[in-house]
Parts: sequence; C-alpha cells; structure tokens
Amino acid sequence: MPAEPATGRETVRPGRRRGPTETRPLILKAARELFAEKGFDGVSLRAIARAAGVDPALVHHFFDGKEALFVEAMEFPIDPALLLPRILGGPREEIGERLVRVFLGVWSHPEMRPRLVAIVRSAATSERGAAMLREFMTTALVGRVADALEVPRLHITAAAGQMIGLVMMRYVIGIEPLVNASDEEIVALVGPTIQRYLG
Repeated sequence: MPAEPATGRETVRPGRRRGPTETRPLILKAARELFAEKGFDGVSLRAIARAAGVDPALVHHFFDGKEALFVEAMEFPIDPALLLPRILGGPREEIGERLVRVFLGVWSHPEMRPRLVAIVRSAATSERGAAMLREFMTTALVGRVADALEVPRLHITAAAGQMIGLVMMRYVIGIEPLVNASDEEIVALVGPTIQRYLG
C-alpha cells in the first residue's frame, strides 16, 4: 500500500501527549501565574490548559480538580522552620524588625512571590486559599515565633493581621509609596508595631 502524502504538520490527538515530565511543570507554571493574577475563583482549568498550551484533558489527567492543582502549584518552596533562627537569633527588643525583614525577604524571592500573591488573592474567595494563608502566617511563621517567646495568641493574630495588610497594600494592590519604599524603610516603620505585639 502506498504511503500517505505528508501534510507538512503533525496531527494532534486529544489526551495524553508525549513528554509528561515536561507537560506537568508547564501546567503548574501556568496555574501559578493565573492564580496570582486572578485568584482561585477567577481561573478555570480550561484557562490554565490554554495558558500552558496543552489539551484540557491533560490537566485532568495530572491533577484531581482545580483545588488539588492550586495546592500543588502554591507549595511553598521555602521551609518556614529555616527562617526561625534568623528571627529568633538576636536581642528580643529587635525581634519585630527582624521578623519584618525576614518576611519581606520571603516576598522578594522570585519563585515565592507569585505563589504568595496567588494565595493572598485567593484567600478572599477560597477556603483553601484562606487556610493556606492562615497556616503560613499564624502557624508556620508568626505562631512559631510567638510560641518561642510565650506570647498570647491574641498578639499573634494582631501581628499576622499587620503583616497581611502590609503585603496586600505593597504586593497585591500595589499602593504607592509602599511599592517603591526600600525594605529597610518598611522595617523601620512597621518593626516597632510588631515589636509591641511580640516583645
């Protein structure tokens, strides 16, 4: 039987495509960017597939729904436990400044920031996003500092609220002059308030 003539392009069949080890990271990257831009409720799996350049069936193949994809895409690349020595290692009367400085450093991390922005945006509309933000702020970071210092739980919540408000204004909404202020200016401004909660 004679061979069929070449058409000059390869037929794309639906379903799983070649190179799954390349496809999955593409989906995660697209999800992180879209969640950061639009929050959890503003993004569909079809939109993520389109941004990743893959068939929507592949998103369902690799991830069991949007919530599962959100959780994996937003996985924190930095272990908060590694930050504690930098916060706790020094005079207690300077812990507020150290906490703010370390916190801003986390937000300056090029891989971390889009994930955190996505979580903050999603916290308003998604229980999963709210839980992740709450866990990071009150348990993984501020909570551990407060436990080490034996600070009341109310003070922990107030400090976490202060920090969440700061990142909302600076990194999510983008209010000047906070956006262009240096980290040290913010440390000097906000550090004493956090110190009052934790000192």
